Amino acid sequence: MESTVAKKLESLLKLQELDSKSDELKKVRGALPEEVGDLEDEIAGYETRMSKFTQELEDLEKEIDNNKNAIKDSEKLIQKYTDQQMNVRNNREYDAISKEMELQQLEIQISEKRIKESYVKIEGKKEEIAATEEIMNERNRDLDSKKKELDTIVSESEEEEQKIANAREKASKNIEDRLLNSYNKIRDNARNGLAVVSVKRGACGGCFNIVPPQRQADIREKKKIIVCEHCGRILADVDLESMVEEKKPKRTRKAK
Repeated sequence: MESTVAKKLESLLKLQELDSKSDELKKVRGALPEEVGDLEDEIAGYETRMSKFTQELEDLEKEIDNNKNAIKDSEKLIQKYTDQQMNVRNNREYDAISKEMELQQLEIQISEKRIKESYVKIEGKKEEIAATEEIMNERNRDLDSKKKELDTIVSESEEEEQKIANAREKASKNIEDRLLNSYNKIRDNARNGLAVVSVKRGACGGCFNIVPPQRQADIREKKKIIVCEHCGRILADVDLESMVEEKKPKRTRKAK
């Protein structure tokens, strides 16, 4: 059987009450969850940087090995050309071999220069790694401290939060999906987390804009879901004070 609007509003009010209690518990945590998340993201960034540094070191070591092998190859060619010079038949062959030897000597000098440059880069990378490790260790200490603090706060309210979660799940079952989705959407967009409010002293309990008397009467009748025309919150009830103020008799002027 389809639930009446009054029952739907009652269920929404209960849901709002539970969510507000949950919000209050979460407020105790303050900015700790965000701080923990930020530190985890920062550390992940440093870990990525460290992986990049490690890869760069490996590449530099390979460059050094390649240049050392190039030097060995050039030395072998120089030795070969030296042996060939002993058997040249004319000056032209001698000069040609000498030029090849000079080229290999130049190749050796270039490779040696590259090796020195790679070693300088390696030292620079090691310094960057050491600095990054120091920052990472500091951030990890901060993260451990923040997590312990957060875990302590969470553990203190864990039982109550579980009760609220169970009650919320039960209350949600009494609300149709379309209405529940609307409630969640309004709540997500509301700064104070209030999606369902009462009219207090003639004003919306969420945005404090005046609710016209006729609209208040419609809300009291609970025949349809009514939302605030200013903030879009669901208006579930009208408090007694608003009703008393509305019923106050107007003063009549005495006939002179």
